[in-house]
Amino acid sequence: MNITLTKVNDAVHFEGASNTTQVKVHIDGSPDIGGEGLGARPMELVLMALGSCSALDLVSILKKQRQQIDDMHINVEGERREAIPHIFTRIHISFALKGTIDPVKAEKAAELAVKKYCSVHDMLAAGGVDITYDVKVG
Repeated sequence: MNITLTKVNDAVHFEGASNTTQVKVHIDGSPDIGGEGLGARPMELVLMALGSCSALDLVSILKKQRQQIDDMHINVEGERREAIPHIFTRIHISFALKGTIDPVKAEKAAELAVKKYCSVHDMLAAGGVDITYDVKVG
């Protein structure tokens, strides 16, 4: 795996690219360091990585269990410490699923997706981040 970052403007806006896709990701800093709101902030990308890593595995597991997912929304909320660097101390993932889904299977699938298969979870947890989740089927 390899990524590149290219500076886009005279501020702190970058375009990220990967050797595995043609999709570009725009990254920008906070306004206090010159950010202009032209992309996601790096720590937001960390939350997106955790949420999407878990979601990809959750969908895969539920499909193997023949559960019908009609809609899915994930909210990931992180708390950061006050001291520099402002690392995450706690992160909570909320999965909201709609479809013909057994809530017991969804709960077990979420546990596997988050705690067993998501490598982003394992990296953050190894760094001391407390990661929790909940699943709602409706």
